[in-house]
Amino acid sequence: MKKTRAARRPVAAGGITGVILAGGVSSRMGSNKALLPYRGGRFIESIHRLLGELFDDVLLVTNTPEQYDFLPCRKTGDLYPGMGTLAGLHAGLQQSRTPYIFAVACDMPYLNPELIAMLARYRDRGDVVIPHGDKGAEPLHALYGKGCLPAMERSLDAGRRRIVSFFPEVRVWDVTPDEVARIDPRFDSFKNINTPDDYFALREEERAFCGLALRPAAGSVEEAEGNARGALSVTG
Repeated sequence: MKKTRAARRPVAAGGITGVILAGGVSSRMGSNKALLPYRGGRFIESIHRLLGELFDDVLLVTNTPEQYDFLPCRKTGDLYPGMGTLAGLHAGLQQSRTPYIFAVACDMPYLNPELIAMLARYRDRGDVVIPHGDKGAEPLHALYGKGCLPAMERSLDAGRRRIVSFFPEVRVWDVTPDEVARIDPRFDSFKNINTPDDYFALREEERAFCGLALRPAAGSVEEAEGNARGALSVTG
C-alpha cells in the first residue's frame, strides 16, 4: 500500500520566518551537501519546500547566493563574516521581516512539521525556544526572537562564536526531551547528513520507503554518488 504524506498547514501566519542556514563548508562530505540529489531535486530544495508549506516567508542565509539561484526565496549573507553559525543566525534574524525565526541547518532531512508547530506555539515563552533531544540542546532546530539581536551582537563583537554564548543574556525556554519524544520518539528531527556514508544510508532508506530509485533534478545520481564515494575514500 502506498503511503501518503499528511497535508501540512501553516503554523505561524505572519509571525515567524523560516530560515535555512547554508554556510557550512561540508568538509566531511567533500562537496556541497545542500546540493546533493534528494527526492527528485536537491537536498536543500526539500527543506525549502517544507518550510514554505509552514511559513509565509523563507530566508536562506548563505555567502554564496549564486549557488542557490534555483531557490525562489530571499537570500542574505553574514553581517559578521568568518564568525560561523552564530553569525548566520544573527543575519537571518536581523533580516527577518517577522518578530521570530525558526532556524534550521541545510542538512536535516527528517524535519517534523508537528514538532516545528509545537515550537511555534511556545514562541511567547522566551527569546529562544530550543528543543532538547537525547544528545542535549539543538540550537540548529530552534526558534529565535528579535530580542536576541543585541546579545548576539555583543557575543560576536567579543569574538565568541558558540551559539549558546549569548543565552545567559536572554530568556530561554527549554523544550524537554520528554516533550519532543511525544511527537518524535527517536529524535529523528535532529539528525543531519555530514558524510558520504550518512548520505548513502539516507538514500537507501528512501528507496526502501518508496520502492524505487530517486530521480535528481540536474546531473545524475551516479555522478553525485561517485563524487561522494571519492570523498569518502579520501576522508575515511
